[in-house]
Amino acid sequence: MHVVPGIDALEPQHGPLFVVVGVFDGLHRGHLYLLDELERAAADRSANAAVVTFDHHPDEILTGSAPPLLCDPQERLERLSDAGVDVTVVQHFDVALRMTPFDAFIRRIAAGAAVAGLLMTPDSSFGYQRGGTPETVAGLGREMGFEVVVVPPFELDGQPVKSSDIRAAIAAGDLAAAARLLGRPVTLTGRARAIGDGAATLEFDLPVALPPEGTYDASVVAGDRRPGVQLSVTSNGVTLFHLGEALPPRITLEVLGRAPHHSV
Repeated sequence: MHVVPGIDALEPQHGPLFVVVGVFDGLHRGHLYLLDELERAAADRSANAAVVTFDHHPDEILTGSAPPLLCDPQERLERLSDAGVDVTVVQHFDVALRMTPFDAFIRRIAAGAAVAGLLMTPDSSFGYQRGGTPETVAGLGREMGFEVVVVPPFELDGQPVKSSDIRAAIAAGDLAAAARLLGRPVTLTGRARAIGDGAATLEFDLPVALPPEGTYDASVVAGDRRPGVQLSVTSNGVTLFHLGEALPPRITLEVLGRAPHHSV
């Protein structure tokens, strides 16, 4: 997968692109459905499946407060690559981008690489004042020569899968519900700093979604796989136990559920 640092860094060899725009925090079941649809639409048009996402959550600029992340940025890129995306553009989100109309945003993409089309859902929108709806983007597509494919939203038991609902489930300690919406176990990715006796602190570059304070069973899945790890979540941070001595600089853990009280 090609990772491009912003839409203005796109080059002709990256295209033609079939694009979906979104945060894609967590890469949950709804996201994976969209990526499947994206890859199908791109393949039908001999284009590259492309995701335009952001270096931090847009709500940091839009509302002044960003939600805790379900995936750190590097894990998100790894999951996008694993899902089969050809090109991911990581766009800096700032006040200037917030004020950019949807048509100017698309024209900036097309200035670097040919755009074959965009994938949207009926209620999706982007650009200044969310002016880029399926209808308005399709109008621009007729002018610029690209298609808009609109797919129905993914639903589980008749309800859409939302990152906000996954965060709420994690915050409530309902890891099983969160895993069901994700389609996989809840994960935490960070830097492990050894503190002795097979223990380490786990440090994060950005705020992440954490379960309530307590001790949880976990398994390391990035670096070398290590089952039988436990993590303690307190107001002071996250501590890992039973890791062994040799630690990779960055690890991802699957958080499996609360540990028995006597475990640590």
